[in-house]
Amino acid sequence: MQIHIEDQRLRPILEKVRADVRLSAEDGVALFQSSDILALGYMANIVRERKHGSITWFNVNRHINPTDVCVANCKLCAFGKRAKDPKAYTWSLDEVWHRAGEGWSEAVTEFHIVGGLHPELTLDWYCEMLRGLKERFPEVHLKAFTMVEIAYLAQRSKLSIRETLIKLMDAGVDSLPGGGAEVFSDRVRRIICDHKIDGNQWLEVARTAHQLGLKSNCTMLYGHIETEEDRVDHLVKLRELQDDTGGFQTFIPLAFHPANTALEHIPTTTGFLDLKMIAVSRLMLDNISHIKAYWIMMTPRIAQIAQRFGSDDLDGTVVEEKIYHDAGATTSQSLRRSELLRLIREAGREPMERDTLYRPVTRTETAFTVLV
Repeated sequence: MQIHIEDQRLRPILEKVRADVRLSAEDGVALFQSSDILALGYMANIVRERKHGSITWFNVNRHINPTDVCVANCKLCAFGKRAKDPKAYTWSLDEVWHRAGEGWSEAVTEFHIVGGLHPELTLDWYCEMLRGLKERFPEVHLKAFTMVEIAYLAQRSKLSIRETLIKLMDAGVDSLPGGGAEVFSDRVRRIICDHKIDGNQWLEVARTAHQLGLKSNCTMLYGHIETEEDRVDHLVKLRELQDDTGGFQTFIPLAFHPANTALEHIPTTTGFLDLKMIAVSRLMLDNISHIKAYWIMMTPRIAQIAQRFGSDDLDGTVVEEKIYHDAGATTSQSLRRSELLRLIREAGREPMERDTLYRPVTRTETAFTVLV
C-alpha cells in the first residue's frame, strides 16, 4: 500500500517499521518533531495490527483511592492534600471494603488501588486492607500501589523494596499499576515532583517487582515542561528494562491535566499531541505488548480514534476515578461495559474483554469466566 508522506524524514523510519527493525532514539525525536500525523498513525497501525490484528482490549474494573493525604507536594498533582486540610479524606478499612463492592452490578475483574503517601498508614494497615479485599472478593485481581508508594512504604517500614513487595504479595497484591513514573529526566522531576523517588529508583522498584514474578504497567506523564528528547529518553529506558525483565504488560501515556495544580498556567494537551503520543509510543516500545488509550484522560472520543493510531486497549469501566478528576478532568467517572463495546465497534475494531493479565474473559448474565 502506498501512502503519501509529507515529512521526508519519516521515509527511512517507515522502511524500518515495515522491516520490523527497532527504532533508534534519533528516530524517536524525529517522530515527535513531525507534524505528519497521518503518517505517524499509519506506521503505528502497522505495528499495532502486526501484534494484535483488529482486537481492542478492555476490562471491567473499579478504582479504589483509599486516601488523598500525601506527604509529597508535587506541583503536577491536584489530588494529594496535607493531613490537616479540611477537604482531605482517609477511608477506614471498613469503608474501603464497602466501597469496593458498592453500587455496581457488573462483575468486576480488577481493583485498581492507588493513593497518597500517608504519613500514618502503615504497611501492616495496607496488608490488612488487601487481605480483607481478597476475603470478600476472592476472584478479583488486585492491581495495587505505584512504584512510588512501594518505595515510601519500604522506607517507613525500614524494609528493603524486595521485602516490602513480598509482604504485599503475601497479603494479596497480584500486579502493579504503572503510575508515578512521570518523566525520568532529573531536570523535569526537580520542578514537577521533587519529593518523589527519582527515575532510576522507579525503574529499580519495577525491576525488583518483575524479578519476583509480578507484572506491572508503565506510564509517562506528558504535556507539561518536558522536551521531545525527554520523552524519547523515557521511552528508551522503559524499553531497556523490558529487554531485561519482560515484566511490563502495558504502556499508558498520561496527558497532564493542569487545573488545580501549581502548573495550571500550562495549557491542556491537544488531541493532536494525544494521538502523536500513542503513535510514537507504539513505534518505540517494540517489546511492550500493549499501548493503552486511557479514556479518563484523553476523553472517550480521542481514545476511540487512538485505536487507529497504535493503541490496542481502551482501559475499563473504571468507576469513581478521583486523581485526574481533581485535576480538572471533565470525563465521566465511569463507562458501562456496553458503552465500551460501542466505542470499540464504531472504531471498526473487535472488542475483547480481558482480565488484568490479558486473558480473555467470557461473560454470561450472571457470571464471568477467565480463559486461561
